[in-house]
Amino acid sequence: MDEPMGSMGRQLVRSQEEGVKLLNQLMEVAHPERVFAAPVSEGGYTLINTAEVVTGMGFGFGVGSQMGMGETTPGQAGTTETGGAGEEEPAMGGGGGGGGYSMGRPVAVISVGPDGVQVIPVVDRTKVALAMFTTLGAMLIMLGRMRRGAG
Repeated sequence: MDEPMGSMGRQLVRSQEEGVKLLNQLMEVAHPERVFAAPVSEGGYTLINTAEVVTGMGFGFGVGSQMGMGETTPGQAGTTETGGAGEEEPAMGGGGGGGGYSMGRPVAVISVGPDGVQVIPVVDRTKVALAMFTTLGAMLIMLGRMRRGAG
């Protein structure tokens, strides 16, 4: 039979390996090739698309044990009898979890041509419109609350 700490130690190592694997997958998107696209040349101009890449991750793991006090009874949480004269082994437990995300969006196009270098921003009109309507809605709600409070 496995020793409790040996089993828990293997679980801890396995969780750590999985966390490192996830971190490597998330960080893979942050390479320069993901931020700057391959240049495209046409008619004396070269265009390079640029992007913003955001990656986030978090994970945690915990283990614990509880040594029983006094005698144990069948079904009692916390300890188990090992068959020896009053010997008990600690109840072990552990858990962990994690998650992450990666996101990329275009931010600009770099144009290199006979006229020089230009950086042309990419504007997401949908995001601008959503931000405008959200702000307008919040202002109207606050205006209504202020009118009710003043009356």
